[in-house]
Amino acid sequence: MTRPIELRVLELLAARLCHDLISPVSAIANGVELMGEDDPDFVRDAAALVGGSAKKASSRLQFYRFVYGFTGGGLTGPAPHQLAADLFAESGIACDYAAAAGLLPAEQQQLACAMLAAAGESLPRGGRLTLAVTGAQLQVEAVGEGSGPSPETRAALALAASAAELTTRTVGAYFAGLLAAAQGRRLVVSDRPGGFRIAGAPL
Repeated sequence: MTRPIELRVLELLAARLCHDLISPVSAIANGVELMGEDDPDFVRDAAALVGGSAKKASSRLQFYRFVYGFTGGGLTGPAPHQLAADLFAESGIACDYAAAAGLLPAEQQQLACAMLAAAGESLPRGGRLTLAVTGAQLQVEAVGEGSGPSPETRAALALAASAAELTTRTVGAYFAGLLAAAQGRRLVVSDRPGGFRIAGAPL
């Protein structure tokens, strides 16, 4: 099952991706400027800044290319479980990607990564995400402080929000909902002790 994507959704998604990439790219530019200094310590620090920021930008770009740009066919680049690990590497969020999930078709792993990204948004102070496969159902268990996904995010995941109600904070969750719907599923959020769960239940 598919549904058309409104222009506003694409605009918000582009704005969010640019926002997430501006910080490391700007850091690279600043580091390059510092490399022109005469002080060897400055140059060494600048090289470390450029290297770390380039790695972060590359990790985000590869993850987003898979989640938002994969249209079928064979996988290119790192495996999905590695993309997820790299995305959360310096975020304070530990990500466990079950081996069984790594055996799923690429389209289902695309959805899995979108679910992980949406869940990670709701762990602002860090925590742990665990992607598992139960029967034919994908699910992400999230553990961490806070109240879990906001009402707006829950509505976006369930495709219960209109395009006009979406923001750059919730558009990723809405896209995850679209991927789920295209696979005959719906995303359901349930609160758990110390966290929450996002599951892809059959329609």
